[in-house]
Amino acid sequence: MKRILIVEDDIAIAEIERDFLEISGYEVVLRTDGVSGMEEALSGAYALILLDLMLPGVNGYDICRQIRDKVKVPLIMVTARSEDVDKVRGLGLGADDYISKPFSPTELVARVKAHIAQYERLTAVAGGGAERVIAHGTISLNPNSRRVEVGGREIGLKNKEYELLFYLISNPDVVFSKEQLYERIWGMDAFGDTKTVAVHINRLREKIEKDPQNPSYIQTVWGAGYRFKV
Repeated sequence: MKRILIVEDDIAIAEIERDFLEISGYEVVLRTDGVSGMEEALSGAYALILLDLMLPGVNGYDICRQIRDKVKVPLIMVTARSEDVDKVRGLGLGADDYISKPFSPTELVARVKAHIAQYERLTAVAGGGAERVIAHGTISLNPNSRRVEVGGREIGLKNKEYELLFYLISNPDVVFSKEQLYERIWGMDAFGDTKTVAVHINRLREKIEKDPQNPSYIQTVWGAGYRFKV
């Protein structure tokens, strides 16, 4: 039974999340403050983490910042804030996705299932097969080790940054819309906010492009989407 960690100080919301996830076959652990939530997240015992942003003790932004390099499993922010800047900030700190309150419990379960399935699939790809490297220009990517180098220097990518790069570099010169990328990388129909895709693309460009404002690799095809140019 896969375990889900919920870090949420609103007991009513947390119990709804817990009940629907348990009905769907997950084991759920609930923490209602940032300090204990961060300790649980760092235990490495979970398949996915649902993290509220506004928490007593330590807020969700700080938790995400502290755990993201140590905890690789999917992390979904749950936020009551509607401002784009708050969502962009959380995604930039390494959250894989976000869901805004109020939300449908069935949508929450669907997102949890999709994120876990996508993570397991990509982990299986990374763990099997012969050693191989995908290289274009100054970028090289090793799917087995998830190691990415730019100009011979290893760079650190968050989960979804890596998955986006892996997908795009594996399909060079193919144009994908934001909706298509959301479906393929996030593993769901594009009922989510595709702003998530744009934020991750921008973060990825900052790490692999010599000039992120004029990218050589991940290019925007106006009105259509993105492509990895070779």
